[in-house]
Amino acid sequence: MSSGKYAPVVENSSSMTLQGCLEECMEALDLFLNNHFSESLDKLRPRAKDSMYHALIYATVLEMQAMMTFQHEDIVSAGNTMKCAQEVCQRFRRKSGSLASKLSGDDLCEEQLHAEVCYAECLLQRAALTFLQDENMVNFIKGGIKVRNSYLIYKELHTFVQSRGPPTGPNHSQLEGGLFFGIGAFNLTLSLFPARILKILEFAGFSGDKEYGLSQLHQGALSHNLRSMLCALLLLCYYTFLSFILGTGEADVAEAEGLLKPFRLRYPRGAIFLFFAGRAEEIKGNIDEAVALFEDGCKAQQAWKQFHHMCYWELMWCFTYKRLWKMAYFYADLLSQESRWSKAMYVYMKAACLSMLPQGEARPFGENEVDLFRQVPSFKQKIAGKSPPTEKFAIRKARRYRASCPVRLPVPVLEMMYMWNGFAMISKRPELTKGMMETLLQAERTLQETPGVVQREHK
Repeated sequence: MSSGKYAPVVENSSSMTLQGCLEECMEALDLFLNNHFSESLDKLRPRAKDSMYHALIYATVLEMQAMMTFQHEDIVSAGNTMKCAQEVCQRFRRKSGSLASKLSGDDLCEEQLHAEVCYAECLLQRAALTFLQDENMVNFIKGGIKVRNSYLIYKELHTFVQSRGPPTGPNHSQLEGGLFFGIGAFNLTLSLFPARILKILEFAGFSGDKEYGLSQLHQGALSHNLRSMLCALLLLCYYTFLSFILGTGEADVAEAEGLLKPFRLRYPRGAIFLFFAGRAEEIKGNIDEAVALFEDGCKAQQAWKQFHHMCYWELMWCFTYKRLWKMAYFYADLLSQESRWSKAMYVYMKAACLSMLPQGEARPFGENEVDLFRQVPSFKQKIAGKSPPTEKFAIRKARRYRASCPVRLPVPVLEMMYMWNGFAMISKRPELTKGMMETLLQAERTLQETPGVVQREHK
């Protein structure tokens, strides 16, 4: 239950000032980060049709939930809510002319400036939902237009605010927070595209500077404003996932831990921050500590099971690194039953974990790895119009089990572990790397003792 300072609001939003709206939204955000998700939404909902910040934060929370559930109806509902939030923001914008002409007169009031940055954020989040929801080219083009319009608003508003001199208005830090998030997110994200795609995007008016993007997000994360959480989450995703999985396996754990420290002090039981703390320990090779934090993240709240799924995924890998195949299977099984994000991957990992057990050992729930491998292709899906590379890999590997006498994969878990840069996780722990080497040597001996078996994949 929430404390007394989060008492129910009176539905009379028209009388609330911009500063009052921001303060109430900060309270709602505190509730959210303390795992009081329903109370947070209840606090925002009464003014979501009248206050641009209530509308934006309310829609943002629903979008986060939709992205985790990956349910079509949740994504559609979140998209409609974000569209309503955009319409609320539109009511507060100056009505005539382009943004450039509005800014050239230097007579936008504080509320109108905030409306511009909120409107840009709505466009960006609606585009993200469009890419998740739809696969046809028309909707991709619509999403691309939203992204470009959002980018131009952020860019022009950022230039305008920088040229004004000393900040004015009691809520300027909140305006700056919105710009830190938008400018930082665009620069960081665009910088991660391959050079050939980035050249095309630059021709269309986009540009991406990774270091500048990181610096903007850091400023946003370290200042006390509504977007500090979003800035911190984007940075944590970059430091503990993107740079690790898409790069060389070298994550900047020190930066991640520095970002986490103030949030963990303020929200010690916050499920989001327990998850990232666990991820940081996992990257350092402290697997037991990571397991404890992921389990704490599951215990911290029961309202949003989707947070549990994030922890289940990491727990599956932690037990894989420890070669506890049945425990890894257990979490893959939970994911296959409860999460919609990548059923092909979850079923593949179930089969892969079972195949690592000795031939004569009983399988949990009477399942059979051959049958599971054969099911993998049926769960193929597309995200933003493309099949994830890891699913493609899993489906290709599972082809070996289509035949009536399948050619078994020697170490399928370790192959997928390599795909996710998992060997970098255990590189700092000699006992874990030694264990993996023993597994590989045993698989090699088994292959040598089985002459005549075709080891290459069927074309």
